[in-house]
Amino acid sequence: MPAPAPPPVTTRNAVVFLAVIAGGAALYLTQGILTPLALAVFLAVMVDSFARVLLRVPGFPKRAALPAAVVLSILLFGMSFWVVIDNGRGFFDQLKDYAPRLNGIIAQVAHAIGIRVAPTIDSLINQLNPQAFIGRAAQSFGNFASSAVLVLIYFGFIIASRRGFARKIVALFPHHAEREQNMKLFQRIRDGVEQYLWIQTVTGLMIAIAAWVVMMLVRLDNAFFWAFLIFLAAYIPILGGAIGCFLPPLFALVQFPDSLWPAIILFGALQGIFFVVGNVVLPRMQGDSLNMDPTVVLLSLAVWGALWGVPGMFLSTPLTVAAMLILAQFEGSRWIAILLSEDGDPQGERSLSAKDGHGPAPDKSPGRKT
Repeated sequence: MPAPAPPPVTTRNAVVFLAVIAGGAALYLTQGILTPLALAVFLAVMVDSFARVLLRVPGFPKRAALPAAVVLSILLFGMSFWVVIDNGRGFFDQLKDYAPRLNGIIAQVAHAIGIRVAPTIDSLINQLNPQAFIGRAAQSFGNFASSAVLVLIYFGFIIASRRGFARKIVALFPHHAEREQNMKLFQRIRDGVEQYLWIQTVTGLMIAIAAWVVMMLVRLDNAFFWAFLIFLAAYIPILGGAIGCFLPPLFALVQFPDSLWPAIILFGALQGIFFVVGNVVLPRMQGDSLNMDPTVVLLSLAVWGALWGVPGMFLSTPLTVAAMLILAQFEGSRWIAILLSEDGDPQGERSLSAKDGHGPAPDKSPGRKT
């Protein structure tokens, strides 16, 4: 009996396209469940990477690596929250002293655009309905606290179930070749996430330290707080850089109402820092590790932000890298992975072949390398 003919390429691509749309709708509808789980998985990968770094320390006990990584990670996150809360309190208290200066800037802008009676900062705040804003802020903080607890619960169960992961892989893929292929896929995803974390952390520190030096030179208030916020914002691609470039110079206008030079110097210096790090340091560090088209990075930020909000923007690049590697495993969706990649080789097979010295791998099936 002859084998059934494969479906036409157009039909197959249409099915894949509809599946992507359905998957996006499912991700949006289940964001309350999946977002904490995704953050917990991301945190588990980060802690596991931290534990393997500790194992490289001579004489460090193997059994203590994971508990030490968990404790150190919790301490780092706790310190970050303390820095934001402690410095943020002083920052918002200082905003009260800026009210007269803000009124002066608002008046200048209003007269420049032809408004005779300029509004004051108090009237603008009253029009914004601060009671409703405070209520929404309190609700958002409550949701964040409950989500953080849920993330920690998920994280605890993921860490506890690590020992059974190897047995599950053997049960899922009894054949050695298939098991090895899927383990390589998992390692590529893990390495991509770790590389992304390492790059964003190092470049974020570079930008934050350089920005802190410039802000101290122009004597901007709360320079350390701004530098720390710039470091945190660096984990959000593209958007973090925009926040770091524009907000400190705007507050320099408020702090120095008699001169535009501090804001101009600060804006130009921050632009130069972000340009050098983003166009010189980052490409050299990143290399071919992520292999994502820059347009895809921007698009993934918008898509994941629309699906999952701020957590989606934070996880946009790692999630897109994982999706690209998974889509590359199937013939029907491989074309999507090729479009997402930067060089048309989402699995990195060409670079692996070049490193091995064997040249490009021969094609044994259409659109598929062996």
